[in-house]
Amino acid sequence: MSGQAAIVVGAGPSGRALAHRLAHHGVPVTLIDSRIERRWTATYAAWTDEVPAWLDDSVIAARTASVAAHAVHRRHIPRGYSVFDTVGLQRRLHLDGVNVVEARARHVAPDRVITDEGTVHRAGTVFDCRGAAADGPSARAAPRQTAFGIVLGREEAAPVLDGAEAVLMDWRAPRHGSPWCPRGAAPSFLYAVPVGDDAILLEETCLIGRPALPVAELADRLTIRLAGHGITGDRARHRERVSFPVLISSPTPWRLEPLRFGAAGGFMNPTTGYGVATALRWADTAARAVADDEDASAVLWPWRAQQVWRLRLRGAAVLLGLDPVQTVRFFDAFLALPIESQRSYLSERADLRGTLTAMRRVFAALDQPTRTTLVRRTMTGRI
Repeated sequence: MSGQAAIVVGAGPSGRALAHRLAHHGVPVTLIDSRIERRWTATYAAWTDEVPAWLDDSVIAARTASVAAHAVHRRHIPRGYSVFDTVGLQRRLHLDGVNVVEARARHVAPDRVITDEGTVHRAGTVFDCRGAAADGPSARAAPRQTAFGIVLGREEAAPVLDGAEAVLMDWRAPRHGSPWCPRGAAPSFLYAVPVGDDAILLEETCLIGRPALPVAELADRLTIRLAGHGITGDRARHRERVSFPVLISSPTPWRLEPLRFGAAGGFMNPTTGYGVATALRWADTAARAVADDEDASAVLWPWRAQQVWRLRLRGAAVLLGLDPVQTVRFFDAFLALPIESQRSYLSERADLRGTLTAMRRVFAALDQPTRTTLVRRTMTGRI
């Protein structure tokens, strides 16, 4: 058992996973949040090979062996995809052995946390896992991902799936809507995945925008898109609204004090919005570092991870600078990459060589005007 105690602030998936793994490795840990057991309502998903081995099948609501994707061309991606059962995940990340403090953190420092009632909690290591709340007002100005979705039965959703187990992204304009054009509104894509045995989430998504498309507009686009497949959505079992920042305020999260972990700590890929699986994978690494009295920041942020993060920021800048037609062409090039290159860019936050290779391959596959835009945005790096 380590003699150095730890404090985790924030009980979302990242914070709860970290507290759970710290306790598992014998680290005295305190978890602070104003609503420790609040129910998670978002839909979380991951590539199946990203799910850490210490999680069992009780945390999975649905799993597919492959996904389809459509930009200019339809692609089949033979990589397993899993949707989490949020209730099962929350239950599996139990807090046995964790000192739970249900209070709002008013001040968070590298060695102490002060709650609203004035209580001071001290520890050798403090992790800030509050997500966007850690950035305060600056998070509201950050580029965001927005989405609107409904859950239908598998039979009703079948025309959208078109024989696929799941659709990661369909960038085609809705059949009864206006086609994407260079000077038109930002494009959005359809995301269609199983969330249960007979339940399919159909979601219209704005991947990244500043400003992002309003959720209400995405709801209208989804209605138009589904109408093109003869689907009214009148029998929707559930509706989901999504809006969250995909970039944190600091371009160098490894220098932040206290150390952040999770979405506000650079563990979300800003070009995809995926971050829960990354936090789950790295929670055990962080916990082991504390248990072994290592520098958690150095362990979580080796040089290669820092460089990959900088490349991902430039990738986000590129996406913000593409027009609608270029966006679709960009993703068509990306979806044509070999699986190992896709995996390096999407999932491996410390694979510098793989990330660079993926970026070079996408660049080589693009037309000259889109390449010019990429170069301009990459050189400026403006987010």
